[in-house]
Amino acid sequence: RRLKQWLRHPLVDLTALRARQEAVQWFFERDGLRREFRAQLGQLADVERVIGRVKSGSATPREVVALGRSARAISTIGALFAESPPPLRPWLEEIAPLEEIAQLIAETLVEDPPPAVEQGGVIKAGFSKELDDLRALLKNGRAYLADLEARERARTGIRSLKVGYNKVFGYYIEVTKPNLHLVPPDYIRKQTLVGAERFFTLELKEHETVVAHAEERIRELEASLFRQLCARVAERRTDILRTARALGELDVLATLAEVAAAYGYMRPQLVAEPRIAIRGGRHPVVERALPAGHFVPNDTILSTEEAQILILTGPNLSGKSTYLRQVALIVLLAQIGSFVPAEEALIGVTDRLFYRFGSEDYIAQGRSSFFVEMMETATILHQATPRSLILFDEIGRGTSTYDGLALARAVIEYLHNHPRARARTLFATHFHELTELEGILPRVKNLHVLVAEEDGQLRFLHRVVPGRATRSYGVQVARLAGLPRPVVHRAEELLAEYEAHERRHVAESPADYSPSPLREIAERLKRLDLDALTPIEALTTLYELKRALEARTE
Repeated sequence: RRLKQWLRHPLVDLTALRARQEAVQWFFERDGLRREFRAQLGQLADVERVIGRVKSGSATPREVVALGRSARAISTIGALFAESPPPLRPWLEEIAPLEEIAQLIAETLVEDPPPAVEQGGVIKAGFSKELDDLRALLKNGRAYLADLEARERARTGIRSLKVGYNKVFGYYIEVTKPNLHLVPPDYIRKQTLVGAERFFTLELKEHETVVAHAEERIRELEASLFRQLCARVAERRTDILRTARALGELDVLATLAEVAAAYGYMRPQLVAEPRIAIRGGRHPVVERALPAGHFVPNDTILSTEEAQILILTGPNLSGKSTYLRQVALIVLLAQIGSFVPAEEALIGVTDRLFYRFGSEDYIAQGRSSFFVEMMETATILHQATPRSLILFDEIGRGTSTYDGLALARAVIEYLHNHPRARARTLFATHFHELTELEGILPRVKNLHVLVAEEDGQLRFLHRVVPGRATRSYGVQVARLAGLPRPVVHRAEELLAEYEAHERRHVAESPADYSPSPLREIAERLKRLDLDALTPIEALTTLYELKRALEARTE
């Protein structure tokens, strides 16, 4: 639960992050103590949940006994860190001594109580004299009934006479019908059965009243004593919660160290500057799903000053999405204080992590998948800062090719040029035209995923390298997906025709294909609505046009 909370709320405070790293490092270097600590923690109850139920009055006797055992175990756990190592001191100082609570519960409740107080037998013998006396009365009452049965048999001469009890009719004397002529006059009829009659006497009725009163009083007394115990335990609720939270966080830190030791994670360097430099990064989940040594590590360099936006191209199945998520997970792990799956890692603290992927519609709300995609993209562009990390896994696929390409390029230009939204960005795309931005926008760099083609067959190498992909390999991927052979062959024919037509078009219209820098900038100026621009937007647009002109005329 604590780990989930950390993952939902990663830290941005470098001091707090480094304190967690120091604690993970301390556990990382002490295998034996770490395993012993985690084994002892495994014996604890869910202390936070139980103390909440104790406070609300809904705890069961078994839960309170488990809390008492946990309180005693916490003292043993504290002894593991008797020297109070500095890296763990912030957490150890929060652990309160709870021996008093453990002792109180042990003195009050039996070791193995029933699930509910109403079932009785919850309070330990010797804790309450009144309760002990009432229990003795009930115990002696059973001996009294046996004695009464023997006396009545002797008095009446009915050897089959029985004294019994049931919940409906209470205590009774049962006489079989052949012996009814021996029943004395002081017997009062109570119930008729097929082969017997049941009676009671004034003496038996008086005993029944005494027993019923004792049983009721025992139930009331046990419930009262249990409530008093819970009230006294709840008085230490703050100490117990503080201790449970500290132990929960130490558990997470020890677990992070265990994972780091088991899977070869390293301690990342955390800095304030908006940079990311990862060498040999790995996806922590995908790596575990593959045989040892089969995952291909990759590097990542992102910086708002140099490589701010990385455009990633490559065919489907090549590993683009895995690469994006890998970077996101490494940053997320680093910002909870964990070691990360990499050979080296420098992580500039990220204030917001955005990940736009997939296509999802909201039919009930009348929103298409493309509309949802644009809504999410708008949210990212409005909220991103230069300290943010953005991961776009395909933008613009839900509309026409040119619309999608235009929107994708506009998003990249906005993130590159807008001073407020200058975030580190990974942009996976099938629009190969976007790779031309590397020569236009100075902080845009191209990456692609290597693919080998042998005898018409694709082999995915999963290696991310600088540069752009030259082909999409869509038809080959469709073949791998199991499309019928005639469909694949026809697609290959059509693809060859489209590519030949494109080459002819380029040869015949070089001027149209490569417009002059001045013409392109003039077209952008014509499209501007100056009345709709704010002064800041006007300055930003002017800055973009100037940079574009300089880039095209160098």
